[in-house]
Amino acid sequence: MDAWLIVGLGNPGPKYAGNRHNIGAMVVAALAKAGNSSLKKHKANAWAADVRLGTLPGGIPGPKAVIAQPMTYMNTSGGPVAGLAKFYDIPAERIVVLHDELDIDFAKVRLKRGGGEGGHNGLRSISQSLGTKDYYRIRLGVGRPPGRQDPADYVLSDFPSREQVDRDLLIGDGVDAVEDLITRGLEATQQRFHPG
Repeated sequence: MDAWLIVGLGNPGPKYAGNRHNIGAMVVAALAKAGNSSLKKHKANAWAADVRLGTLPGGIPGPKAVIAQPMTYMNTSGGPVAGLAKFYDIPAERIVVLHDELDIDFAKVRLKRGGGEGGHNGLRSISQSLGTKDYYRIRLGVGRPPGRQDPADYVLSDFPSREQVDRDLLIGDGVDAVEDLITRGLEATQQRFHPG
């Protein structure tokens, strides 16, 4: 069974850990915890761990996967993602990138394969480094900033306390979306998470 590469985007260090921009990295941390695994430093300039994700029919453990968080800033995520893909010999069509999405309502999850980056510099860096846009994206809705707040300031701010319950639900949905995608496929997972 071929392995998958699951990458959660964010910025490194405690200053950014609770930011909306780090929701992808939060999902990968939850995947590691669920798999009783810990992320370790990888020479591709990322934190990574080998896990099995999900369960196949008959209670069989799901596919092998490498879960990872780049150690670089969001805008230069491509180098670590391409390095991990090369090291583990994982093609673009088995790469899943989890990222924050301003154009999706807070706490909603959407999935797609390929397409544009929607102004997301982390995705742009990954597409350039891989030489293709043909990878999966799990888009984690953080909603639009209120009033005239600058979108960059908004994503680089922490979730306020009133949003933390929904943030935790979003992280759980992100974990479920990863497991569904790699065990059931894109269409079935979209049917679960996208509105009818």
